[in-house]
Amino acid sequence: MLGAKPAHVPLEQQHQLAMALGNFLQDLECYRQLMGCLIYLCFTRPELSYCVYVLSQFMQQPKEAHWDAALKVVCYLKGNPGQAIFLSRACNLQLYGWCDSDEVGCPLTRWSLTGWFVSLGHSLISWKTKKQRTVSRSSAEADYHSMAMATCELTWLKALLLSLGVEHRQPMKLSCDSQEALHIARNPIFHERTKHVEVDCHFVRDALVNGIIRTVFVPTHEQLADIVTKALGRSHFEYLLRKLGIRDLHAPT
Repeated sequence: MLGAKPAHVPLEQQHQLAMALGNFLQDLECYRQLMGCLIYLCFTRPELSYCVYVLSQFMQQPKEAHWDAALKVVCYLKGNPGQAIFLSRACNLQLYGWCDSDEVGCPLTRWSLTGWFVSLGHSLISWKTKKQRTVSRSSAEADYHSMAMATCELTWLKALLLSLGVEHRQPMKLSCDSQEALHIARNPIFHERTKHVEVDCHFVRDALVNGIIRTVFVPTHEQLADIVTKALGRSHFEYLLRKLGIRDLHAPT
């Protein structure tokens, strides 16, 4: 890959990797070794979470299209070797969360995809891309599941900070771009449309009532968690990287 052209994004938009046709890859070991390296990189490169989630589903029988997509991730890394999370010393020690979902994101199982970020001040400290284990019957349900998962992570991090002597007095702000999910969280009345997510409803609403979290609406184009739930175009991808505080240490100042 020394002579390969660097890529601006790790994965193309509107990809059809789950339904890829063509021949199966002969060298399975090479694909699995590369995926192992990319999974390791996800611990410090959150923008790789989505593409690694997609490609790691085909470990057993990868096709040539999957191998080509994995090499594109390598081309992206080649163009951004010094990119990393910037941890600022100017930190208010407040926790902030962003959560999002990609409804029926998996064309094979029709399971939705959950993604969330948590930052301490302006520095990212936790992120996740995970497939939901049930089929959501609406986008509001998929977004509400992601809110519940993000609330779990915020609650755990708050307890962890407390054990380190950092008390988090203010409610933690959780940003979501679904007006329907936010309305369900604030509505104390359960009706037929929310009975199938009643456990998550109780969990998130109790966190709201107890002052643990504070839900906030964020426009879709400002939703930071988009970068871990879907493939984006170059301009939006680079914009979210800047918003997340991910910088290229090798870039000219």
